[in-house]
Amino acid sequence: MIEAAELGRRARRLAAANEPVIGQVYFSPECHREYEALGFRASPGTTGGVALPDGPAYFTSRGSALGQVSGELIASAFAVFNPAVVVRCVDLGWSLTDAATIAAARTRGAAGQLTRILGEHPEGLERATELLRRAVAPLRVEGRPLYAGTLALGWPDEPMADLFHAGDLLREYRGDCHTASWITAGFDATEIGLLSELFLGIPLRTYVRSRAWSGGELDAALERLAARGLVVDGAFTEAGRAAREDVERATDAQMRPAIETLGDDFDALVAILEPWGQAIRAAGGYLTSAAQLMGS
Repeated sequence: MIEAAELGRRARRLAAANEPVIGQVYFSPECHREYEALGFRASPGTTGGVALPDGPAYFTSRGSALGQVSGELIASAFAVFNPAVVVRCVDLGWSLTDAATIAAARTRGAAGQLTRILGEHPEGLERATELLRRAVAPLRVEGRPLYAGTLALGWPDEPMADLFHAGDLLREYRGDCHTASWITAGFDATEIGLLSELFLGIPLRTYVRSRAWSGGELDAALERLAARGLVVDGAFTEAGRAAREDVERATDAQMRPAIETLGDDFDALVAILEPWGQAIRAAGGYLTSAAQLMGS
């Protein structure tokens, strides 16, 4: 059995390697064009050369894995966004398209950007897909709605789309695990957003703004965190840093089946994904930092 410290190191490295390869779906011009063809707005602009997503298209496309469901349900699964904003966006989205149509558009757009940047058949494509599929094979669906919904979409049976689907499964699984971890620790969405900014070393009230919380809601969250002795004067206390690290450790622990299934092939997988991620960032397909969301 892999010891906890090594498990955490591998789990975080894999998440970091997988993120730009799969998270590029939210910034892909190919995706944005697919959504425009369905009636959504174009990308609202760029930051650092990266095309930002339209809100309704984002919530509807990612949420389509859950089926033709309410904005309330999508807000619950995504967990970190202001539900009032999610509901409005999803209501608009379902007035324009249906879940199956936009789910297919999302996959096409994601595979399209990967193909444009990496080439039609980048070296390691089959191997990376094989290893990602192996990593997600033992993962269970209990309490993990976005992973379960993505799993139900099935395999596209096209090489680049299959790579994206495999990585998307892994990404959504970790995201579901992370949500379970911070809820169990007693945090709400505003609180974990602020704690995560401090954890990542970015200014308070910057990245969390992309989650559509008001200034008043963030003020109240900071007051609650201060009352718990976790944040003082906009900075972590020792207890606050430990509490946020505990959330990450709990998330890492839930990744054990994937990491142990990869075994000695872990390094082979990240060795393929990491250069791809660098190429995607260099081509403007993914943010170089969370700060780009604020145009800084």
